[in-house]
Amino acid sequence: MKTLTKICGLSSADALDAALAEGAEFVGFVFFPPSPRNISTDVARALGARVKARAGKVALTVDADDALFETIVEALEPDMLQLHGRETPERVAELKARFGLPVMKAIPVETPADLDAVARYAGIADWLLFDARAPRDATRPGGLGRPFDWVLLKNLDPGLRFMLSGGLDPGNVGRALDITGAPAVDVSSGVELRPGVKDPAKIADFIRAVRATDAARMKAASSA
Repeated sequence: MKTLTKICGLSSADALDAALAEGAEFVGFVFFPPSPRNISTDVARALGARVKARAGKVALTVDADDALFETIVEALEPDMLQLHGRETPERVAELKARFGLPVMKAIPVETPADLDAVARYAGIADWLLFDARAPRDATRPGGLGRPFDWVLLKNLDPGLRFMLSGGLDPGNVGRALDITGAPAVDVSSGVELRPGVKDPAKIADFIRAVRATDAARMKAASSA
Protein backbone atom coordinates (compact mmCIF):
# COMPACT_ATOMS: atom_id res chain seq x y z
CA MET A 1 0.00 0.00 0.00
CA LYS A 2 1.26 3.46 -0.86
CA THR A 3 2.43 5.52 2.09
CA LEU A 4 0.95 9.01 2.12
CA THR A 5 3.28 11.95 2.69
CA LYS A 6 2.66 15.34 4.26
CA ILE A 7 5.14 18.20 4.08
CA CYS A 8 4.26 20.60 6.87
CA GLY A 9 5.25 24.13 7.76
CA LEU A 10 5.47 25.36 4.18
CA SER A 11 5.92 29.10 3.79
CA SER A 12 7.46 29.67 0.35
CA ALA A 13 6.48 28.99 -3.24
CA ASP A 14 9.64 27.06 -4.09
CA ALA A 15 9.23 24.66 -1.17
CA LEU A 16 5.55 24.17 -1.94
CA ASP A 17 6.31 23.54 -5.60
CA ALA A 18 8.92 20.93 -4.64
CA ALA A 19 6.40 19.09 -2.48
CA LEU A 20 3.79 19.16 -5.24
CA ALA A 21 6.24 18.13 -7.95
CA GLU A 22 7.25 15.05 -5.95
CA GLY A 23 3.65 14.07 -5.38
CA ALA A 24 3.09 14.84 -1.71
CA GLU A 25 -0.47 13.94 -0.83
CA PHE A 26 -0.76 16.66 1.82
CA VAL A 27 0.81 20.09 2.29
CA GLY A 28 0.64 21.75 5.68
CA PHE A 29 0.55 25.40 6.71
CA VAL A 30 1.13 26.66 10.25
CA PHE A 31 -0.99 29.30 11.95
CA PHE A 32 0.70 29.66 15.34
CA PRO A 33 2.77 32.81 15.99
CA PRO A 34 5.42 31.21 18.26
CA SER A 35 6.42 28.91 15.40
CA PRO A 36 9.12 29.97 12.92
CA ARG A 37 6.82 28.46 10.28
CA ASN A 38 3.85 30.69 11.07
CA ILE A 39 2.40 32.37 7.98
CA SER A 40 0.17 35.39 7.46
CA THR A 41 -3.27 35.40 5.93
CA ASP A 42 -1.90 36.90 2.71
CA VAL A 43 0.78 34.23 2.35
CA ALA A 44 -1.78 31.52 3.10
CA ARG A 45 -4.07 32.82 0.39
CA ALA A 46 -1.28 32.96 -2.19
CA LEU A 47 0.15 29.54 -1.39
CA GLY A 48 -3.27 27.95 -1.12
CA ALA A 49 -4.19 29.17 -4.60
CA ARG A 50 -0.93 27.72 -5.90
CA VAL A 51 -1.85 24.20 -4.78
CA LYS A 52 -4.72 23.97 -7.30
CA ALA A 53 -6.11 20.72 -5.84
CA ARG A 54 -2.84 18.83 -6.45
CA ALA A 55 -2.65 17.95 -2.75
CA GLY A 56 -4.77 18.24 0.35
CA LYS A 57 -4.25 21.54 2.18
CA VAL A 58 -3.92 21.14 5.94
CA ALA A 59 -4.17 24.07 8.37
CA LEU A 60 -2.24 23.53 11.61
CA THR A 61 -3.33 25.42 14.71
CA VAL A 62 -2.68 25.21 18.46
CA ASP A 63 -5.67 25.84 20.73
CA ALA A 64 -7.01 28.41 18.26
CA ASP A 65 -10.24 30.30 18.84
CA ASP A 66 -13.16 30.44 16.43
CA ALA A 67 -12.14 33.82 15.04
CA LEU A 68 -8.78 32.50 13.90
CA PHE A 69 -10.38 29.45 12.33
CA GLU A 70 -12.78 31.69 10.41
CA THR A 71 -9.83 33.69 9.07
CA ILE A 72 -7.86 30.58 8.12
CA VAL A 73 -10.75 28.90 6.35
CA GLU A 74 -11.51 32.03 4.36
CA ALA A 75 -7.89 32.56 3.28
CA LEU A 76 -6.55 29.05 2.75
CA GLU A 77 -9.72 27.08 2.01
CA PRO A 78 -8.16 24.05 3.70
CA ASP A 79 -9.14 20.44 3.10
CA MET A 80 -8.41 19.47 6.71
CA LEU A 81 -7.82 21.09 10.08
CA GLN A 82 -4.91 19.89 12.22
CA LEU A 83 -5.20 20.49 15.95
CA HIS A 84 -1.85 20.39 17.71
CA GLY A 85 -2.77 21.68 21.16
CA ARG A 86 -4.87 20.52 24.08
CA GLU A 87 -8.12 20.41 22.13
CA THR A 88 -10.66 18.05 23.71
CA PRO A 89 -12.78 15.51 21.82
CA GLU A 90 -15.67 17.92 22.28
CA ARG A 91 -13.71 20.70 20.60
CA VAL A 92 -12.85 18.38 17.71
CA ALA A 93 -16.52 17.55 17.21
CA GLU A 94 -17.49 21.23 17.46
CA LEU A 95 -15.01 22.27 14.76
CA LYS A 96 -16.04 19.45 12.44
CA ALA A 97 -19.66 20.52 12.71
CA ARG A 98 -18.91 24.23 12.36
CA PHE A 99 -16.70 24.06 9.28
CA GLY A 100 -17.68 20.76 7.67
CA LEU A 101 -14.04 19.74 7.38
CA PRO A 102 -12.19 16.61 8.51
CA VAL A 103 -10.03 17.09 11.58
CA MET A 104 -6.66 15.56 12.48
CA LYS A 105 -5.76 15.55 16.17
CA ALA A 106 -2.13 15.40 17.26
CA ILE A 107 -1.27 13.05 20.12
CA PRO A 108 2.03 13.73 21.93
CA VAL A 109 3.89 10.48 22.65
CA GLU A 110 6.64 9.68 25.10
CA THR A 111 5.46 6.60 27.00
CA PRO A 112 2.95 3.78 26.36
CA ALA A 113 0.46 5.57 28.62
CA ASP A 114 0.25 8.44 26.13
CA LEU A 115 -1.49 6.13 23.69
CA ASP A 116 -4.47 5.92 26.05
CA ALA A 117 -5.59 9.18 24.42
CA VAL A 118 -6.36 7.30 21.21
CA ALA A 119 -9.62 5.92 22.60
CA ARG A 120 -10.80 9.43 23.50
CA TYR A 121 -10.64 10.63 19.90
CA ALA A 122 -11.60 7.43 18.05
CA GLY A 123 -14.89 7.93 16.29
CA ILE A 124 -14.55 11.71 16.55
CA ALA A 125 -11.31 12.73 14.81
CA ASP A 126 -10.81 11.71 11.18
CA TRP A 127 -7.05 11.31 11.58
CA LEU A 128 -4.58 11.08 14.43
CA LEU A 129 -1.02 12.35 14.25
CA PHE A 130 1.53 10.84 16.62
CA ASP A 131 4.29 13.30 17.45
CA ALA A 132 7.04 13.38 20.07
CA ARG A 133 6.00 15.01 23.33
CA ALA A 134 7.64 18.42 23.63
CA PRO A 135 9.82 19.30 26.63
CA ARG A 136 8.03 21.22 29.38
CA ASP A 137 9.92 24.42 28.57
CA ALA A 138 9.17 24.28 24.83
CA THR A 139 7.39 27.25 23.28
CA ARG A 140 5.52 25.07 20.80
CA PRO A 141 4.22 21.49 20.82
CA GLY A 142 5.75 20.26 17.57
CA GLY A 143 8.23 20.94 14.79
CA LEU A 144 11.13 20.38 17.17
CA GLY A 145 12.92 17.63 15.27
CA ARG A 146 12.51 15.17 18.15
CA PRO A 147 11.65 11.52 17.47
CA PHE A 148 10.00 9.24 19.99
CA ASP A 149 10.35 5.49 20.42
CA TRP A 150 8.68 4.24 17.25
CA VAL A 151 8.36 0.76 18.72
CA LEU A 152 5.46 2.16 20.77
CA LEU A 153 3.38 2.23 17.58
CA LYS A 154 4.32 -1.26 16.40
CA ASN A 155 1.17 -3.24 15.58
CA LEU A 156 -1.00 -0.33 16.75
CA ASP A 157 -4.50 -0.26 15.29
CA PRO A 158 -6.13 2.97 16.49
CA GLY A 159 -9.30 2.34 14.50
CA LEU A 160 -8.77 5.36 12.25
CA ARG A 161 -6.17 6.73 9.89
CA PHE A 162 -2.99 8.11 11.40
CA MET A 163 0.26 9.83 10.54
CA LEU A 164 3.69 9.39 12.08
CA SER A 165 5.58 12.59 12.88
CA GLY A 166 8.45 13.79 15.05
CA GLY A 167 12.09 13.88 14.04
CA LEU A 168 11.62 12.26 10.64
CA ASP A 169 14.06 13.04 7.83
CA PRO A 170 15.15 11.49 4.52
CA GLY A 171 17.66 9.27 6.30
CA ASN A 172 15.41 7.69 8.91
CA VAL A 173 11.90 7.65 7.46
CA GLY A 174 12.37 4.23 5.90
CA ARG A 175 13.33 2.68 9.25
CA ALA A 176 10.43 4.46 10.95
CA LEU A 177 8.02 2.98 8.43
CA ASP A 178 9.48 -0.49 8.78
CA ILE A 179 8.99 -0.35 12.56
CA THR A 180 5.55 1.27 12.74
CA GLY A 181 3.86 0.31 9.50
CA ALA A 182 2.38 3.82 9.52
CA PRO A 183 0.08 4.53 6.57
CA ALA A 184 1.23 8.16 6.39
CA VAL A 185 4.18 10.30 7.47
CA ASP A 186 4.52 13.98 8.27
CA VAL A 187 7.76 15.99 8.15
CA SER A 188 8.67 19.59 8.88
CA SER A 189 12.04 20.35 10.49
CA GLY A 190 13.61 17.29 8.88
CA VAL A 191 13.50 18.94 5.45
CA GLU A 192 14.78 22.38 6.47
CA LEU A 193 17.97 24.34 6.06
CA ARG A 194 17.19 26.14 9.32
CA PRO A 195 14.00 26.58 11.37
CA GLY A 196 11.24 27.78 9.11
CA VAL A 197 13.23 27.59 5.86
CA LYS A 198 12.46 24.52 3.80
CA ASP A 199 15.01 22.93 1.46
CA PRO A 200 13.38 21.81 -1.82
CA ALA A 201 16.12 19.19 -2.30
CA LYS A 202 15.48 17.67 1.13
CA ILE A 203 11.74 17.64 0.44
CA ALA A 204 12.39 15.66 -2.73
CA ASP A 205 14.77 13.31 -0.91
CA PHE A 206 12.21 12.67 1.83
CA ILE A 207 9.38 11.78 -0.52
CA ARG A 208 11.67 9.63 -2.65
CA ALA A 209 12.85 7.78 0.47
CA VAL A 210 9.23 7.00 1.31
CA ARG A 211 8.58 5.77 -2.22
CA ALA A 212 11.72 3.62 -2.12
CA THR A 213 10.53 2.02 1.11
CA ASP A 214 7.18 1.27 -0.49
CA ALA A 215 8.89 -0.29 -3.49
CA ALA A 216 11.09 -2.45 -1.28
CA ARG A 217 8.04 -3.67 0.63
CA MET A 218 6.21 -4.55 -2.56
CA LYS A 219 9.21 -6.43 -3.89
CA ALA A 220 9.57 -8.36 -0.65
CA ALA A 221 5.87 -9.22 -0.62
CA SER A 222 5.88 -10.43 -4.21
CA SER A 223 8.86 -12.71 -3.63
CA ALA A 224 7.58 -14.16 -0.35
